[in-house]
Amino acid sequence: MGERTDAELIAASSATPSSFGPIFERHATVLHRYLIRRVGVDEAEGMVGEVFRIAFEKRSTYDLERMSARPWLYGIATNLVARRQRSEARRLRATARLAVGRTDVLDELADSVVDAVDAASLWVLVAEALMQLPVGERDALLLHAWEGLSYADVGVALSIPVGTVRSRLNRARLRLRELTVADGEQHDSSETLGG
Repeated sequence: MGERTDAELIAASSATPSSFGPIFERHATVLHRYLIRRVGVDEAEGMVGEVFRIAFEKRSTYDLERMSARPWLYGIATNLVARRQRSEARRLRATARLAVGRTDVLDELADSVVDAVDAASLWVLVAEALMQLPVGERDALLLHAWEGLSYADVGVALSIPVGTVRSRLNRARLRLRELTVADGEQHDSSETLGG
């Protein structure tokens, strides 16, 4: 017999709560990485525990037709992030400042400096644009671009139809494409996000 699916483990946890343990083992690392990007290292650790506490408490509401719990867990994490909106904005600004600060290390290589400055400048613009996106668009974009979730999984995570995911991602990408650097060159900022 093969490894049990997340759905099977969650179903079994109704009678045997310890059956929920492998859900944490399977998904904690990727959720931790996602939360670090959204709220920073200091808050991410506690939030991972909070995600799994909430998931355990709400396991009876889990759709057992879904074999993987990852999109569901991302949805819980995203809802927790929404409660900490100001922290996320501060984190994105700090990340942008760090990206700019790292260009000083590359003084010896003129070409690398120019590339790094361009990338850092673009990241500052992207970070500012991300903070200006409506929450729904930002959440969909980050789940898709940073976490690599499919449109269907983003829909599960955010409890919205796939058509709405497509619409939000399209609007977010269009807004980010409007970014221009000082020389007027158009950049596709979705590349900076890994999308």
